[in-house]
Amino acid sequence: MIKIGDHRKQLFHKWVLFAKKYSTSEPIHEVADVTETVCKVMISCPIVALDTALNQTGVRVSPDLVENVLKRFENAGMLAFRFFEWSERQRNYSHTIRAYHSMIESLAKIRQYQIMWELVNAMRKKGMLNVETFCIIMRKYARAQKVDEAVYTFNVMEKYDMPPNLAAFNGLLSALCKSKNVRKAQEIFDSMKGRFVPDSKTYSILLEGWGKAPNLPKAREIFREMVDMGCNPDIVTYGIMVDILCKAGRVDEAVEVVKDMDANNCRPTSFIYSVLVHTYGVENRIEDAVDAFLEMERKGIKADVVVYNALIGAFCKVSKFKNVHRVLQEMECNGVTPNSRTCNVIISSLISQGKTDRVFGVFRRMIKLCEPDADTYTMMIKMFCERNELEMALKIWRYMKSKHFVPSMHTFSALINGLCEKGNVMKACVLMEEMIEKGIRPSRVTFGRLRQLLIKEGREDVLKFLHEKMNLLVKEPLYD
Repeated sequence: MIKIGDHRKQLFHKWVLFAKKYSTSEPIHEVADVTETVCKVMISCPIVALDTALNQTGVRVSPDLVENVLKRFENAGMLAFRFFEWSERQRNYSHTIRAYHSMIESLAKIRQYQIMWELVNAMRKKGMLNVETFCIIMRKYARAQKVDEAVYTFNVMEKYDMPPNLAAFNGLLSALCKSKNVRKAQEIFDSMKGRFVPDSKTYSILLEGWGKAPNLPKAREIFREMVDMGCNPDIVTYGIMVDILCKAGRVDEAVEVVKDMDANNCRPTSFIYSVLVHTYGVENRIEDAVDAFLEMERKGIKADVVVYNALIGAFCKVSKFKNVHRVLQEMECNGVTPNSRTCNVIISSLISQGKTDRVFGVFRRMIKLCEPDADTYTMMIKMFCERNELEMALKIWRYMKSKHFVPSMHTFSALINGLCEKGNVMKACVLMEEMIEKGIRPSRVTFGRLRQLLIKEGREDVLKFLHEKMNLLVKEPLYD
């Protein structure tokens, strides 16, 4: 059953006892240990009892602890904010700029813009504001397709005694380009380049934006303008150009750019080779992918996890999974640790090729090498739900919770949709409540699906309860 009304007092006392269980009279010296203690309380304790539960842990709050916890709960904005407020009240502790920035990012993710600006005002009073504060807000607004608000943030910097400089200008252009608003970025660049002298980073941002549009002629135009203005292309610019050409299906032309780099004494990076290897893989040119990798090694450029992941992806594309195993062995021999992306590339390829019977075995082996991320858990849960193996999906969910990993909106949705498909509406409602309590806004599709099932079963009372919960996560207006 869902936790409503009459159960509140019982739950409160239950979680006070829970907190005492994890309290300690002995000092905890390792930040990692303290972080685990706090995260265990936060992930399991309802918000109504959270402050008491945190008090009962007896942990000593430090900047490292707060920053670690906020990072772990970056996808659960309101829960993170409760911890942020609680920690601020602790003796001999003051929030760092990094803590404020983490909290601002988390709040912006769930569109709690009013609270976000309240934190900006708090930072101003403490003299802690810097250009990066406003760049973060611009990025988040742009990602939410709030272009006017992103531009507003840039323009309002002066009001906060933080006159915009070239770094802020580049930050605004970058935010717009990364959110596919390159035309607006170009318009702002053209109107303001007399106020700020563009550097190679400015042109690289626009170059990348037009590359993603995609608009190869415009990207070439920006590249020429950059050279004409006396800004020599650097390693970042070359990397972007190679990436643009590869995405446009002109990998052979991209190879010529790499040769030009060698001629200009600009040494290619492993990232540039990872782009070539990945593109060859996408085009099923596995021999060329391997040749590019070997050429990189011949030039003395050390392979990192990014280029290894590209090579693994190329082998996965052509179903050469024995070669994938060899690459993993080579990574181990060279001291390169796989990451969640490594795991996700392999699992995604197996699922897309219909080899789902092999996925769980791969998952079990990979989690010994690297920590899964939200994409890993979402893929696994979604796959098992689609295979009609709900108990296995729940097994993955329980494992994820045992690792104190905070699910993303997509992870919650995958399991809620699976439960709805099996008609387990009440379990889906419990998950929906947990999702909302952690400050994660459900997608319209997922909430709508659950709503239809609740109406069908005559559970309007539960639907009303969930709606009330949802009202706590309403979109806030622009505020300063």
